[in-house]
Amino acid sequence: MSNKFVVVDLETTGNSPKRGDRIIQFAAVVIEDGKITNQFSSLINPEQEIPAFIEELTGISADMVQDAPLFSMIAPQVSNLLEGAYFVAHNVFFDLSFLQEELIEAGLEGFYGPVLDTVELSRIMLPTADSYKLSDLAANMGLTHERPHQADSDAYVTAELLQILLGQIGALPFVTIKSLARLSDGLKSDIHLLFEDIVSEKEKTIEVLPDGIEVYRSLALRQAIWVENSTKEDAQLDYPESDEAKEKYLKRAFPTFENRQGQFIMMDMVLDVFNKHKHALIEAGTGVGKSIAYLVPAVYFAKQNNIPVIISTYTTQLQEQLLAKDIPILKKILGFPVSTVLLKGRGHYLSLPRFEQSLREEDDNYDTTLSKMQILVWLTETQIGDSDELNLSSGGMIFWNKVKNDETSFLENKAWHSRDFYLKAKKASEDADLIITNHSLLLTDIVAKQPILPSYDFAVIDEGHHLERAAGRLFGKSLDYLGVRLLFNQLGLFEQGQLFSKLEQLVEKVDGNHDQLEHSFVLNKLIGDIQHEADDFFRMVTMVVKSNKQQQRKTGISKVHLRLAKQEGRVWKGLEASAERFSFLLKDLIAAFEKRLAYLERFSPNLPSEKKAVLEDLALLIKEIGEMRQTLRSMIFNQEKDFVTWVELDFRAAQNATTLYAQPVSVASYLHEHFFSKKKSVVLTSATLSVNGNFDFVQKGLGLDLAECDTDIIPSPFDYSRQVQLIVPEDLPDIKSVREEEFTAAITEHIISIAEATKGRMLILFTSHDMLKKTYELIRESGFLEDYALIAQGITGGSRSRLTRNFQRFEKAILFGTSSFWEGIDIPGEDLSCLIIVRLPFSSPEEPIAEAKSDMINAKGGNPFTEFALPEAILRFKQGFGRLIRTSDDKGLVVVFDRRILTTSYGKEFINSVPSIPVRKYSIDEIVKTIETWL
Repeated sequence: MSNKFVVVDLETTGNSPKRGDRIIQFAAVVIEDGKITNQFSSLINPEQEIPAFIEELTGISADMVQDAPLFSMIAPQVSNLLEGAYFVAHNVFFDLSFLQEELIEAGLEGFYGPVLDTVELSRIMLPTADSYKLSDLAANMGLTHERPHQADSDAYVTAELLQILLGQIGALPFVTIKSLARLSDGLKSDIHLLFEDIVSEKEKTIEVLPDGIEVYRSLALRQAIWVENSTKEDAQLDYPESDEAKEKYLKRAFPTFENRQGQFIMMDMVLDVFNKHKHALIEAGTGVGKSIAYLVPAVYFAKQNNIPVIISTYTTQLQEQLLAKDIPILKKILGFPVSTVLLKGRGHYLSLPRFEQSLREEDDNYDTTLSKMQILVWLTETQIGDSDELNLSSGGMIFWNKVKNDETSFLENKAWHSRDFYLKAKKASEDADLIITNHSLLLTDIVAKQPILPSYDFAVIDEGHHLERAAGRLFGKSLDYLGVRLLFNQLGLFEQGQLFSKLEQLVEKVDGNHDQLEHSFVLNKLIGDIQHEADDFFRMVTMVVKSNKQQQRKTGISKVHLRLAKQEGRVWKGLEASAERFSFLLKDLIAAFEKRLAYLERFSPNLPSEKKAVLEDLALLIKEIGEMRQTLRSMIFNQEKDFVTWVELDFRAAQNATTLYAQPVSVASYLHEHFFSKKKSVVLTSATLSVNGNFDFVQKGLGLDLAECDTDIIPSPFDYSRQVQLIVPEDLPDIKSVREEEFTAAITEHIISIAEATKGRMLILFTSHDMLKKTYELIRESGFLEDYALIAQGITGGSRSRLTRNFQRFEKAILFGTSSFWEGIDIPGEDLSCLIIVRLPFSSPEEPIAEAKSDMINAKGGNPFTEFALPEAILRFKQGFGRLIRTSDDKGLVVVFDRRILTTSYGKEFINSVPSIPVRKYSIDEIVKTIETWL
């Protein structure tokens, strides 16, 4: 491009020039005609102290800037550089605000030309990126970024990023660039000027569409290739029976393959249970290679019998691994094509007619505009149209709900049928050997009136220990204040110009007799009354919780939960009265809008698409309101037998953070009746299915019959006795004998000592976020680990995968995690050398589902601790333990701060459930010595 871009980065003493913060380093990189033509950088004397955390972050000290020029001395040079250019930066308004202040302070004019934010531009052009931090983008694009948080390094990397982004814009189809140009007026930086320039340039040329791109109805789309053509004739359908044959096959993908006997055993077992029409539970330890162990027999069985095999996972991460890594390996091993389809629930896929319609609407907020632009670029890349590929903001997810795939009643969809992502996925699944899906869709399919998955009898359920929990959530219900408000905000009062207002304008425009319909004024009052009643209902829910202080259970610093059951007394009667009023108002509203929709339906064939879209949105909204009403009634008046109902709220946020839940206490009989008894063979596998050598706990929870089920434990091939030491500090107090504050203070001292010995590289697993937060704060306040990166779930921003990546990036880092961090994170090698388990991971006995399960076991004369609490905690302990050793070369320590593992009769059950290694009792001094000599 012929434009001049000056890419700027600053290091400063703080975040606010208005509060007197100053620049300590300035750097600029000039791009002209698409090439870097000039660079300039200088340290700057800020005439004030540099805070310690800024010095730690940037590496710039007071000594380094002592003899540096004042900004006023380089200001004329900076001003000349910027003349006639786009001002570009990553988070541009931060850098611009500082520069304006300094330029004006130096007696020069500020910069008033066009500005470009590479964060904003990256969000548009890289819609599937995990993160838009400069260091993450640089790593993903293979850019060398040696000194993050130093202005010259940051500016150069930002300039390289801009060059890549400009090249990507230029390569987009013209129809996409035109749409982006039209939308870009609503952005924060002057990206619209950039797109307008590119449109002007492109108009002078004849376009040749990139390979694999088509333009249809003014949208540029990537042409999807769903299923590889494969026939029986292609396949050498002889399953490798002997170990030698298996080894020969596996060496096609792994030339240095070492015999994994466990993997071969699992392969044969999967094929055997499929052939015998039996179910199986297979625990495969870390390193067995279970994905390939079930994929190989699943493909052979599918091809030999010309039927699909379902592969279900709990996490998106494992689905991505199967598709990106394991399936390509599988094809190398087998030497013939394998047709594989990923199938998710309908709402995961984009609705092209809805998105097409949304592009005609112009009353967009910033998040909606940005999301539309992201999706336009993504459509030139995606072959499956799945929202999990996109990185949308929370506001963007609200827009996604408007354009996600759903059944349509009014909006014309036939024109898009041949390109509909969901229909393509469903069609492709009919011809696939393997259908990869998730537990949620697998379970939804059981209860769906119209099945989503093709007919199947054989399935492998990976991450099988999650199936019971996934079923509980899926068969359960929830009702939350913010969700209710969001529904009615979409409808809006007439004067708010939302869906109701658009509907009434449509009623007035159609040429028919609408005297039979309620007047707008009546409906408007009804919507207002419902919004007030919703507030009253959730206020009454809060009062019920407050009036039951004895039964309240704390779940966080200000969060509590309460099991909800019919009570005597004024407060409960008030809740029932409010729920009844709320329910009747909802019933009236649904009836009134259904009448309007029926009236307008006869005019719909002649309505323009934007009016049909209004009817479509309203029909879906009324359906959601109807479901919400049913949930409300079932939770307050018709609580289902064998369900547990509870409320969670945050006292700091009043009703804004109030949610009601209802879940089945047990899903065993339902899964047995509707799933396991209907399928010929289901293989459940995971690294954690057995407790103390048996599968009773998992079998009972899932409703699996022992007589119909084969089981096996395939141990990890790793040499744990050589690779791991398990240590229990003997100088920590017993967790049950002291107050939590005292225990937290004691473990903090131990963590600091261990961290200094291991140089970080430590994952600490907590069972409560409250203790995690207090420990994190004590370590920060101590000042002992100032040069360590402390990365904490719920405190340091970001998803689990992002926090894990940040942990791996720093040489001296400590990762604090709870809940989801006990499993599913993979940190191989020296990045993780020490795992600390703060306490044995028992669920709180007062947690609603745990309490209800215990009540159920008690009612049958059983022991809730040995039948539920202990086995559940052991499985979770095994998951946490498994975070440390991920490859045969890993080496590390597991330190358990909870002395109950040695002092109680049940403690040995935890030890017996992990690989056999000696347990050592050491003082903190001995632990430090062990680390220094052994690690």
